[in-house]
Amino acid sequence: MKRVFLAAALGAVMTMGGAALAAKADNTGDDAALKAAIAGSARTPANVVRDGARHPYETLRFFGIKPTMTVVELAPGGGWYTEILAPYLREQGKLIAAGSDPQGSEGARRSAARFQQKLDANPAAFDKVEIGAFAPPTTYRIAPKGTADMVLTFRNIHNWIPVGDEGLKVLFGQVYDSLKPGGVFGVVEHRLPANKAQDAKASSGYMHEAYVIKLAESAGFKLAGKSEINANPKDKADHEGGVWALPPTYGNKDVDRARYEAIGESDRMTLKFVKP
Repeated sequence: MKRVFLAAALGAVMTMGGAALAAKADNTGDDAALKAAIAGSARTPANVVRDGARHPYETLRFFGIKPTMTVVELAPGGGWYTEILAPYLREQGKLIAAGSDPQGSEGARRSAARFQQKLDANPAAFDKVEIGAFAPPTTYRIAPKGTADMVLTFRNIHNWIPVGDEGLKVLFGQVYDSLKPGGVFGVVEHRLPANKAQDAKASSGYMHEAYVIKLAESAGFKLAGKSEINANPKDKADHEGGVWALPPTYGNKDVDRARYEAIGESDRMTLKFVKP
């Protein structure tokens, strides 16, 4: 299952009303509201350090996010993107965090409780986050049918492979159904080179881009665009222990750590799908 990953200068800006931040967003130039959320005090320092590898501003702009949208974040994990999305959408939009089921197994309840504690610790930023549940292949409390403007998931699809072909059809169909016509499904995932074989369980954490596109298109989505925002040509996807050998996890601990640090985070596909 998924490994949880784990400025002051603009901190004062984040204490402004969210409406003021949202008012600064526009469709033609920079999104100042999004930049303020990324630079804001709601973010933990360890997460900010990853910005150079994860490019949150460029990624979210590529997906076409706006502060008035209803956005679902699937499997938010430790909340890396939640820390950005929640303040950005707080006043004019809505964020639904669909992760571990608060009504599920004991492990899921513990995970959901940790995430809720994170939200409760900073109500000024996170008090309006709505909690859903996403636990394939059984639980899809994502959003009411046809109500979401955007569904986002970051480095998660490899975790869903064990549900099998039929389970994946249901999963992608649930995402499709939650979106309005014209809604966007934004995906970032570890990318396996096309010339490398992918095992049936994606145990390395890497996925073929063509396969992810096929999954989405089989549910009715249209590929609207691909971006190399999160590409890393240094990553050859051949690490002992899979993608988790790389930072920030360093799953092999001190073994070849300098080499993995020089590579950086994984090579990633960034895909934008649209519901017709």
